[in-house]
Amino acid sequence: MNIIPTLRLACLLACTPLLGIAQSTFQLADETLPNPDNEPAPVHPVPHERQMKWQETEFYAFFHYGMNTYTGLEWGNGDEKESIFAPTAPPDPYQWLKAAKAAGMKGGIAVVKHHDGFCLWPTETTTHNVTRGGNAYARNTNIPRDFAKAARKLHMKYGFYISPWDRNSALYGTERYVSEVFLRQCAELAQYGTEQFEMWFDGANGGNGYYGGAYDTRSIDRDTYYDVPNLRDSVHKVCPDCVLWGVGGEARWIGNEAGWAGQTNWSTENRGYAPERNGMYGTENGWFWLPGESDAKGTNMGWFYHDGEKALTPERLFQMYLETVGRNSTLILNMPPDRSGRLPQASVDALEGLGQLLKARLSKDLARKADVSASATRRSGENRDYAADNLTDGDKDTYWATDDSLSTATITLTWKKPQALRYVMLMEYIRKGQRIKGFKVETSADGQTGWTAAATGVECTTVGYKRIVPLNGSTADSYGPGITARGLRITITASKACPLLHTLSVF
Repeated sequence: MNIIPTLRLACLLACTPLLGIAQSTFQLADETLPNPDNEPAPVHPVPHERQMKWQETEFYAFFHYGMNTYTGLEWGNGDEKESIFAPTAPPDPYQWLKAAKAAGMKGGIAVVKHHDGFCLWPTETTTHNVTRGGNAYARNTNIPRDFAKAARKLHMKYGFYISPWDRNSALYGTERYVSEVFLRQCAELAQYGTEQFEMWFDGANGGNGYYGGAYDTRSIDRDTYYDVPNLRDSVHKVCPDCVLWGVGGEARWIGNEAGWAGQTNWSTENRGYAPERNGMYGTENGWFWLPGESDAKGTNMGWFYHDGEKALTPERLFQMYLETVGRNSTLILNMPPDRSGRLPQASVDALEGLGQLLKARLSKDLARKADVSASATRRSGENRDYAADNLTDGDKDTYWATDDSLSTATITLTWKKPQALRYVMLMEYIRKGQRIKGFKVETSADGQTGWTAAATGVECTTVGYKRIVPLNGSTADSYGPGITARGLRITITASKACPLLHTLSVF
């Protein structure tokens, strides 16, 4: 294309009097772009498709295993002898993931390199790896290979944690480390499967360490040092659905390690955010999509296995679920394998108990047998309608919406017979952005009169991908006798634009 005439035309038009433009042949058609399905306009920002798939994973496991399992440390210094890594049996990622699946999880992430720099696969980037381990079990270990194989067999998603900080490498803090060690390690891991859903990068950005014998302190600017744009591009070329967490900038730390997100929780953020202060809540008018992930420990001690540790009770884990997945966050729950390379039985039992609670409490959707109506419904298009019935059809790709002029509306569910109601679950159609800013929940004994506020004490503000509201107002003691009612009413009191919901469930 020859751009010179184009530039001349642009300058000419800019300098031509308005009358001259009106009389020229260059006129704008008095039309808008067609929208035959009458779809609502998106409220930006919106998630990338890989972020959508990541969000739909919802709940997945974290497995901290490595050199620290055998030293009793949480952060190794990097000078540990490779022979210390000596599993008492062949490490068994299949057992890890099978237990996670019993808990209702859809995937898992294995720690394959922590800050000590010890790699749980035979990498070409460093001799500080399993090939120099203390026994035959160690030297035959390849966690990325075996973890990916187990996930595929169990039909689960998988990914890997790799620490950008390396307290072992003499090159850390230099330009050579990023290109010769870190990026190469990420590329090696990407080769273990193109279907990886997340690569987990801790935010640690240096400090004291072994560093090849230097025993000094090294700090870097993680925003520039790790060459994140190149890292993202390289990983996505091999693993197109892989979200890069933390340093990768595609999902944010929820801001604590205690298993809770803010009741008001936006998936939008601004660059330069401070996750330690704001990660639990996001930023309402943030200009890019950065959803929250809550990393939490399922045991009472560290991230890595320690003698004497105990698994948290299924009830406590269920509360974490309500306060993370139920508050527009994902939950990555850590259960550390012991020195045999297997999960302790107590952890397996706790995960199975959690799965039983989730199934018993959040699987029988009472909304499916209710009559559903809405105070307002968007005009249908040629191939899509926005009826209230879309809320209870079990299809995430259909949704209810109002006309553009409305940002408030009421949805009502009624049953022929009284029901014991305990939880309400709302899911926005976030492919077109996060919108809802406020809502309220009410119940009625007869489904027509005497509407009474429910979930008192709960911040009924944001919804996002998923919001689960305990009607008794307590996540700590959420499963009581329930509220006996024939009617339930959701009123959206504020929204950035016309509200969109694809699912309304009641349990």
